[in-house]
Amino acid sequence: MIRNRNGKFQRFDVIHSLVGGGISGFDEMDCIFYDDQTPPTTEEIDAEIVKLETEYKAQLYARNRVAEYPSQGDQNDMMYKDTKNSTTTHADAVEAVKTKWPKDNSGPIE
Repeated sequence: MIRNRNGKFQRFDVIHSLVGGGISGFDEMDCIFYDDQTPPTTEEIDAEIVKLETEYKAQLYARNRVAEYPSQGDQNDMMYKDTKNSTTTHADAVEAVKTKWPKDNSGPIE
């Protein structure tokens, strides 16, 4: 789902999400529907935006975690060395990020 510069979902993409199938348009309020979709009402669009915003905010912890996890290559290297040396470097690194950014979005916890 595309968000604009202000961090809001774009109505055209929300409409596409609601109706599925092919649509096009020159702006978000003047859509052409191709697959016999029923155009959503303004109320349905607004409700979908609220739902998507809520879901987006609920996933803040996940976006923060992704930014702090070691790169995939570094994680692979850690796992290899952990297996070779009977250590827990990888698990410790991942757990540190998960502890800092809990699922309840109360992070960062230092």
